[in-house]
Amino acid sequence: MFTMISYLSASLVLIGLAIHLVTLAPLRRMIAMLPAGPLRNKWLAMTALIFIFIAGYLAYAVIFWGQQSQWSEILIPCIFLFGALFVWLTIELSLQTATDLLRMNVLEVESITDPLTKAYNRRYLDRRLDDEVARSKRYSLELSVLMIDIDYFKRVNDTYGHQAGDAILSTLSGLVKASLRDLDVVARYGGEEFLVICTNTPVNGAALVAQRLRQLVESHQFEIADDSGKKQNIRITISLGVAVLIPGFDSKEQLVQAADQALYRAKEEGRNRVIVTMNDAKESVKSM
Repeated sequence: MFTMISYLSASLVLIGLAIHLVTLAPLRRMIAMLPAGPLRNKWLAMTALIFIFIAGYLAYAVIFWGQQSQWSEILIPCIFLFGALFVWLTIELSLQTATDLLRMNVLEVESITDPLTKAYNRRYLDRRLDDEVARSKRYSLELSVLMIDIDYFKRVNDTYGHQAGDAILSTLSGLVKASLRDLDVVARYGGEEFLVICTNTPVNGAALVAQRLRQLVESHQFEIADDSGKKQNIRITISLGVAVLIPGFDSKEQLVQAADQALYRAKEEGRNRVIVTMNDAKESVKSM
């Protein structure tokens, strides 16, 4: 025979059971946000524990249904309820924390990334160059930079439209990033120019990297769509200027200026080539 205490006890257990069931939804959303790995596995284990809790609540409700007759017997159902609330609150807070961290990470990435090319932007480049120049001086490490410019890019925009130009910039950025080490930095310097920071890389190594990039772009077919939406493949070339941090280059501005001057000479000498600047000597690595 049910008493008020029995009704209250059953209600507490059933409410706790419902809370555990509701908790599965935010838990599933949080697991979906996590990459495969140990952390995700731990939250999957939490899912298994919640199902065990649900089974335990059901077993308690069935076995002790209507048997509570004293107020002291409310203690265990109360513990069940507050335990369920604790699990729910823990997972909700964890989900909110993960969401906030993900949002902050996205905002941070957007603040340092060029939206079109997904390369780093000038803001990040300036800060990173300061750090790399200081580190190279402190530990006597070699540091090289590549200045890249698309040949006749204005002609591409005028002929095929700016959408085609944007597609080429985006594709070129992907090609360059895929061809470099993870520790190298690719940034959009401005317009159709990119700058690459090659950390701990001597000038000869940077020249080989530049030459490889030039050949890769020259042989690649870029898919574009004109203003009418018609797709086609075209080929482009790039010119590159290479500079290395040496005694006398006391700032990132001097290093970038040296690479820019080498790039200007590559343009003057016919484009689709690599020019390396080191000290006062200039070497044309590749001619047409």
